[in-house]
Amino acid sequence: MADDAARTFVRDEGFGVLFVGTPDGPRAAQVPVVMTTDGALRFHVARSNAVTAHLEGATVLFVVQGPHAYISLRWYEAGPNEVPTWNYLSVEVEGVVRAIDRAALCEQIDALAVTYESAPQWAVDQIDPGKADAMLAAITGFELVPTAWRGTAKLNQNKPVEVRARVAAALGNHPLAPWMRAA
Repeated sequence: MADDAARTFVRDEGFGVLFVGTPDGPRAAQVPVVMTTDGALRFHVARSNAVTAHLEGATVLFVVQGPHAYISLRWYEAGPNEVPTWNYLSVEVEGVVRAIDRAALCEQIDALAVTYESAPQWAVDQIDPGKADAMLAAITGFELVPTAWRGTAKLNQNKPVEVRARVAAALGNHPLAPWMRAA
């Protein structure tokens, strides 16, 4: 998967697992992200999250999983020497994390709402200022500045077009099927 496709995939999926090394060993946090115009990924975590204290300046790995599915060897209809497999889409983003200020944190939360809320749009400044202060005090915002994008699209790309078409048809309405048809 090319870098541009990986960036689009991460932007469209908007959720993944952030892995960070800590003195207690590797830890993970599930976070929604929004992409800035310069390609950084903004996210927030609870101040009490075990990763929070270890993020500033850390090199991390953010993984976004897309659709995936078990692929039966029977779907290939290509002979007796086939084996089952698993097809999937995934992107790894490696980069350095830095804390963002309160204004940028509010922008990140508002950007999530713009992306996922239906009209009328919700925004942080619409709630009681005291409640907003309490909410913002309970979380910390960060920005992951990517140094590497690694996308994988394992879609039976080594199979002939007609075999991939049979597998996509066997998947039916599964979210992976359109990706396989387009591969």
